[in-house]
Amino acid sequence: MNLDEYYMRIALIEASRAAKLDEIPVGAVLIDEQNIIIAQAANQTRHNQNPLGHAEKIVIEKALADGKKFLYNYTLYVTLEPCIMCAGLIVLSRIGRLVYGANDPKAGAAGSLYHIPKDKRLNHNPQVTAGILEEECSQILKDYFNSKR
Repeated sequence: MNLDEYYMRIALIEASRAAKLDEIPVGAVLIDEQNIIIAQAANQTRHNQNPLGHAEKIVIEKALADGKKFLYNYTLYVTLEPCIMCAGLIVLSRIGRLVYGANDPKAGAAGSLYHIPKDKRLNHNPQVTAGILEEECSQILKDYFNSKR
């Protein structure tokens, strides 16, 4: 197992935790330049009754709470392609690398509908790697939404 798969599996554990809380099962893990986990989180929009409670936002805020202004050498792992809000946060916090599992054809902003991280008009363009453990990341979402029908 390579490093990307290792950290994506941790993000999948967070996504599973979200599903058990009846949240949309998305998990995120943020690591620093030494591959140390700085923060990990599951979606918490319903639990916190706040539509901004995305896993990506939660881990970025935890990292920035330590007094850092930018996260240039950090890597963010997330099970689902980030939305517009989260893609903007990734650019604004200057995360160096984004790794995600499943594409989001309805709201994805890192390659599917939009590609905010690669927009050269913006002041930062993180490296993007898509499709890590894509099947597992996609399946947890399918299982969750099938259980709602």
